[in-house]
Amino acid sequence: MSQDPAHVRVASVPADHVYVRHLDPDAGQATVVRLPDPPTGQAGRWWPPGMLEPQWVRANVDRFDLMHIHFGFDARSPEQLQELVDALDEAGRPLVFTVHDLRNPHHQESDLHDAQLDVLVPAAAELITLTPGAAQQIRARWGREARVLPHPHVFDLDDVGAPRQEREDGQEFRIGLHCKSLRACMDPEPIIRTIVGTLPSLPGAVLQVDAHCDIMDPHSSNYARSLATYLRELEEVGAIDLRVHDYFTHEQLRDYLRSLDLSVLPYRFGTHSGWAEGCHDLGTGVLAPAVGFYSDQLDCFVYRWSEFGGIDRGSLRMALRNAYDSRGRHAIISSAERRLQRDRIARAHDLIYREVLSAARGHETHSAAKELALDSEGAAR
Repeated sequence: MSQDPAHVRVASVPADHVYVRHLDPDAGQATVVRLPDPPTGQAGRWWPPGMLEPQWVRANVDRFDLMHIHFGFDARSPEQLQELVDALDEAGRPLVFTVHDLRNPHHQESDLHDAQLDVLVPAAAELITLTPGAAQQIRARWGREARVLPHPHVFDLDDVGAPRQEREDGQEFRIGLHCKSLRACMDPEPIIRTIVGTLPSLPGAVLQVDAHCDIMDPHSSNYARSLATYLRELEEVGAIDLRVHDYFTHEQLRDYLRSLDLSVLPYRFGTHSGWAEGCHDLGTGVLAPAVGFYSDQLDCFVYRWSEFGGIDRGSLRMALRNAYDSRGRHAIISSAERRLQRDRIARAHDLIYREVLSAARGHETHSAAKELALDSEGAAR
């Protein structure tokens, strides 16, 4: 264990991710030291995470006090994850696990992710999740209690809460739907059809559809023929503002979201959303499906969608109308609120780590971290 009681050394999986970077306090002395991601052979890329290899644990046991897994175990089999857990046990290094996803948005079926969670959730010395709804599901599925700590800001604090121009009747109202690379959880076509059919009743409303080049290029292995054909047809008749491009940089994503009045999430399933948190930072409205815990995570407009029953078009049209009528007059979080929230989240993580390490040494501690866990009604949400 660390000889420096002022700092906790964490093998964070990953370390170089915007969510993890914002677990440090904005100001003041950081009390948690997160090890850098092991090299992957590609600059700026943390995946696949080498820390999930049992041999990495054994070779680096003197460099960290505990492991904290967030993301990156998608490609690991349950058996490989069990080998990791066994290596941590042998090394006397506790595991903390933040349950970001109860359903993996990149997997068509839930079986593999369920099996992975069946290894990690019982093995963790402490569990964290982002919403009370997710914590309730964890309790029901595994009989474990998870601390609820909200998602920190996504964009720089200087960008958070900047004033937005209030829209007047008849002015442009820009609705954005990003198909990305059409991950497994997405089904944008029926959403787009409904929005296009609703636009005539929303004077000034424009639907901007973005898509990555790979799903629009007939020569790409990821070409989505049906969707690409439909989007090109809509573009030809001027029904949508279609923009095809490669992945946004962080700054480009900020500028894109800031340009929208409303961002529509075309998800059939999921749990939480960093994308929605980025919208929240910038004052962009979010229209999310009633799946997972998006509306538990933050204030948003909601439409009904069943993974197997499809979209409820009436609820989508009503949510669009409500968002349109708001014209940017919904509540906007301030930079000061996000800064306070970040510092409280950082403090809560520090306390959780110290409680876990104290328990591993056989000591009892007062659970001060529970007092800092912010539920959906907590400060700075």
